[in-house]
Amino acid sequence: MTEEVLVEREGRVMTITMNRPEARNALTKSMSERMAAALDELDADPTLSVAVLTGSGGAFCAGMDLKGFLRGERPSIPGRGLGGMTQTPPKKPIIAAVEGWALAGGCELVLACDLIVAARTARFGLPEVKRGLAAAAGGLFRLADRIPRQVALEVILTGDPIAAERAYEVGLVNRLAEEGGALAAAHELAAAIAANGPLAVQASKDVFTQAPNWPAQHRFVLQRPLIDHVFESNDAKEGASAFAEKREPVWTAT
Repeated sequence: MTEEVLVEREGRVMTITMNRPEARNALTKSMSERMAAALDELDADPTLSVAVLTGSGGAFCAGMDLKGFLRGERPSIPGRGLGGMTQTPPKKPIIAAVEGWALAGGCELVLACDLIVAARTARFGLPEVKRGLAAAAGGLFRLADRIPRQVALEVILTGDPIAAERAYEVGLVNRLAEEGGALAAAHELAAAIAANGPLAVQASKDVFTQAPNWPAQHRFVLQRPLIDHVFESNDAKEGASAFAEKREPVWTAT
């Protein structure tokens, strides 16, 4: 049988590919479990800095596998959510590389990612209301965190999809690519991140993610436990040395 989730590593970048093209990569429980395991590996391995999440066969993900749902199967992991990430995303950055449709839970997977690269022909949508359901894997609040609230509310209440170019215009998508080029463009972005100090990258994501929940007057104090170790690290010394010596740094994540 074909593996439903493919995990590959190249340098400091992990690529996770949902691989059920015959079902537009609709998520099963076993897929979510495999994705969760891969994300655990990402966070635990100091030789990895960033992940790219994509789908095979010209589609990103159509959401929950409805045949599995009718059998009583839910592709959500307790404490972690759909795909092992919508409730608890990885600590390290993850980039969505989107071709074709990212619908329902598939769109919510995209919204759980830190950065989004999409083909110009990609489409995003939360069509749950058209089936008498609600987007329960984070879409109802994450979409409003990423784009203007009125635009988000229209997408949520109508269930109509939003095209990639419109998503780029309103700030949801970071980079656009030609059809078939989303993964390559996402790897280009991942390489730019992976070239940086891994401890610095992770700490920067931590502060960026948590700071909106901090009182403004306490942000400098609250960020210190997240970043002090970065300035004391061997990588900080290596970064300064490499700059002075006009060479590329060799990171050790220590």
